Amino acid sequence: MKTLTLLRHAKSGWDDMSLRDFDRRLNPKGKRAAATIGRHMREAGLAFDHVVASPAVRVMETLDGISDGYGRALAPVWDRRLYLAAASTLLDVVHELAPEHDRVLLVGHNPGLEDLVLLLAADAGEAAEKYPTATLAELAIGDTWADAGAGEAELVRFVRPRDLDPALGPDEE
Repeated sequence: MKTLTLLRHAKSGWDDMSLRDFDRRLNPKGKRAAATIGRHMREAGLAFDHVVASPAVRVMETLDGISDGYGRALAPVWDRRLYLAAASTLLDVVHELAPEHDRVLLVGHNPGLEDLVLLLAADAGEAAEKYPTATLAELAIGDTWADAGAGEAELVRFVRPRDLDPALGPDEE
């Protein structure tokens, strides 16, 4: 069974309007959320034999925070195609995964990640409502990465930062 775990980058800011979108950094809440999700990953015993990530600064910083909470560094393959990728591009990346990889973590952006969950999962559950920053979705795919197709996966885990710490929920207006 192949397992694909999708992680949306943590909350970033627009504090420095001179930065390109690609160069935006995490805000303090995003840093806390990344570490919290990392701790959850450790406590849940999640392990990965391959990590593929967008090279955007906010994704790099998310992985740093995840590693802090997870207790070990993740060594991603940086793939520029993941930067603001559509679900179709993300699915191409999944289909290209080597057969020896069984548990893959893919780290990127919305709306592509949310759309990929909605495409792959027979029942997207809470993911159909919203896919917030620093949210983790784990999908059981099948025996090969080629089995990743519309409605063919099972959503086995969907964890938002606010599920673990209510203070990491949406900001009050």
